[in-house]
Amino acid sequence: MAEHATKLLVFSSLFPSKVQPGAGLFIRERMFRVGKHLPLVVVSPVPWFPFQSLIRYFKPGYRLQPPKLEEQQGVQVYHPRFLAVPGLLRRLDGLSMALCSLFLMLRLKRSFKFTLIDSHFAWPDGYAATLLGRWLAVPVTITMRGTEVPHCKEAVKRSKVLLALSRAARVFSVADSLKRHVVALGADADKIQVVGNGVDTERFYPQSKHDARERLGLPADAQVLVTVGGLVERKGFHRVIELMPALLKAFPHLYYVVVGGPCAEGDWGERLEAQAKELGVAERVLFTGAVAPDELRWPLSAADIFVLPTSNEGWANVFLEAMACGLPVVTSDVGGNPEVVCHDELGTIVPFGHSEALREAIAAALNKNWQRDEIIAYAKNNSWDQRVEHLLTAFAEIKGH
Repeated sequence: MAEHATKLLVFSSLFPSKVQPGAGLFIRERMFRVGKHLPLVVVSPVPWFPFQSLIRYFKPGYRLQPPKLEEQQGVQVYHPRFLAVPGLLRRLDGLSMALCSLFLMLRLKRSFKFTLIDSHFAWPDGYAATLLGRWLAVPVTITMRGTEVPHCKEAVKRSKVLLALSRAARVFSVADSLKRHVVALGADADKIQVVGNGVDTERFYPQSKHDARERLGLPADAQVLVTVGGLVERKGFHRVIELMPALLKAFPHLYYVVVGGPCAEGDWGERLEAQAKELGVAERVLFTGAVAPDELRWPLSAADIFVLPTSNEGWANVFLEAMACGLPVVTSDVGGNPEVVCHDELGTIVPFGHSEALREAIAAALNKNWQRDEIIAYAKNNSWDQRVEHLLTAFAEIKGH
């Protein structure tokens, strides 16, 4: 096998595993496509502390521990443990992640001979990666994905985010809004390159609406809203459910399909189901649970409108996935959302937290005759191939230095 100029070590604590198969799919999708061109290995540190098993009596899904080594699509994925004590000591996560990963990284430096560490999220992963890069004399890239916005509201984390960005050889941002945010705080604009996420149009494409609805047990003549994501407060599913009584008065055949399950941020599943019951709309809100990526086109194809009134996003892959199935998007004016839903033919952007504006936007979207072929064409123009090409060029430049 010929030697490659660049060998990547992908470093991210959010990555799919046997115990969390839906975690960080967007990172794996992006970087495994890069891996078709460059050799790579993945290090995905897992938080741990001695008494966390006791917490699982109350929170069964708390910090599930994956195998220390997995093989995914022919790629080695390592899961070293790092000490992460809940509470104020989480401020030490970056240092702990670096120290607890060092032995493994030293071993991989000898065996795999990686030449570049590609980390995801500036804190704590990017911070840890830049420490490891200094200790191992290897350049580091950081991809900002949106968590930097809430982290930068805290002075301690903000300083660590900015320090990590200053140490990185190159910073990628999934959205221009995210780049502007950190530049306003003092980050070097010249170092930051915007490379959004893409969509796999071989996986996401329209299915027969009749067949898709039959799979979900939905009436053929229904009007259907769909949303996809982890069942957490940030995604805003509760904001749609609270509007269902009013929407049903105007659209008596309306259904709301919620696709998703618990994730690293938490689990609002029971709370959302209770909300639907309290409002008397439980029969019109369908919770499918988590759906495998290869099957996700079916609930998307069953719907008329994709809705996600989220409070924070970097670049939501799911918007392009929905568009690839022909769905217009109604979402909130936060993060990179306006960069994805960038003109009126693709959907509607509403002010975050404005319930009446959200209701009006959903109602207007249900009444509008959308040019779905144009929406699909837009998604196809945002394929992964373009994104990967930008990343490969950047990685080659870093190696050149």
